[in-house]
Amino acid sequence: MRTKIKFHVTLSLVVLLFVGCKVQQKVTSVTITLANDSDIELSEKAVAVNRNLIDRNAMTKGFPLLIFKSDTIPSQVNDLDGDGKWDELFLVTHFSPKEQKTIQLKWVKEMPKFPIRTSVRFGKREAKNIPVQPATEEVLMADQVHAKLGFQKYQTDGPTWENDKVGFRHYLDGRNAKDVFGKRIPAITPENVGINSAGAVEDNYHQMYDWGRDIFPVGNSAGLGGYALSVNNEITRLGIITTDKLNNIEKTTFKIVSEGPENSILNYKYYNWKVSGNQYQVNETTSIWPGMYGYKNTVSINGITGNETFLIALSNINNQKGLKVIEVGDWVCLIQHDNLTYNREWILGTAIIVPKKDYLGYIEAPKTGQLTDSYLAKFKIENNKPISYYAIAGWELSADKNFKDANYFTEYVTNLAKQLAVEITVAIKK
Repeated sequence: MRTKIKFHVTLSLVVLLFVGCKVQQKVTSVTITLANDSDIELSEKAVAVNRNLIDRNAMTKGFPLLIFKSDTIPSQVNDLDGDGKWDELFLVTHFSPKEQKTIQLKWVKEMPKFPIRTSVRFGKREAKNIPVQPATEEVLMADQVHAKLGFQKYQTDGPTWENDKVGFRHYLDGRNAKDVFGKRIPAITPENVGINSAGAVEDNYHQMYDWGRDIFPVGNSAGLGGYALSVNNEITRLGIITTDKLNNIEKTTFKIVSEGPENSILNYKYYNWKVSGNQYQVNETTSIWPGMYGYKNTVSINGITGNETFLIALSNINNQKGLKVIEVGDWVCLIQHDNLTYNREWILGTAIIVPKKDYLGYIEAPKTGQLTDSYLAKFKIENNKPISYYAIAGWELSADKNFKDANYFTEYVTNLAKQLAVEITVAIKK
């Protein structure tokens, strides 16, 4: 089904469809210097270059090909605002300490087909007896949730996104929790995960396959990186639990913004989220790129009055070893490591890397109610001001078997936080 999806998703996908063997070069070229000014090595560092820096009037036709020391750097273009014109050039590359990379950008008519290292899967059906069809967007009203409909509308309960290391899924059916797919191989997982041969929704991902499986129990938590608001010490999750027939969000929209070899982006908008007598408008963007055992999430909320506390969730189901909280520069890492998987079968480390600015400590969710079984990182939140954070999952059966060791996982998370803090300097010469 991914082929059908890709014919409908942003220009980053169009890049993948040009598979000519020869690159036809235009006369115009640009030199881009990317500099790591830090003293640390950056492994698979994500870099986004604004189009205005290289093509101010957005007039150049074709695609920007990046060449470093005669080698082509895999990249893609992202149309972030959906206007049909790409807004940023996205790439992932390695930097040694203090390294500068001088890269030639050449405008070409055809882009090579780069290895696919990120992906989004989303399928839905409008009735129980209709096969699931691939889709790139969705609108969900408050009374269209799972319990009210009487059937599961979405493949894997909602969209999944992944890179070469790990996969995740979002319960779009009203719960809005975030789950983990453990991956044993770097290849993108099959399109039929979550449906059977007849195209019906089927929970076939809680059993082991060559690629891996769903490994993370969520229950009534918000999963790994979900969130809530606290108003006057009353906690309200974004959405509902599986038995509820009416959402606390009037309307939810979902869209695949971009799906490409180096970056996949999803966007959710929540209209009139009812919290303690107030209503909020929420904009959430999820982004994933290769090399990292996690994803980036950015949330902004309109309607904040100053009485609210933003809560980022870390499900602690099956955790018998508590929580580590480690400050790393501008970040705070909340880390747990135990047999966190279903039936405590395998060792899994999970973490959230959150900004130290405005961090107010953490609490444990109530034992009963709409949001349970979680550590909740607290934040001061301002109206329409985005908060960005990262959710990390390291499974002992993934490509990196060292995640079985708690100290190794902690070191991985804290080292990743150091790398995420480094900003790459971009200089353009035409």
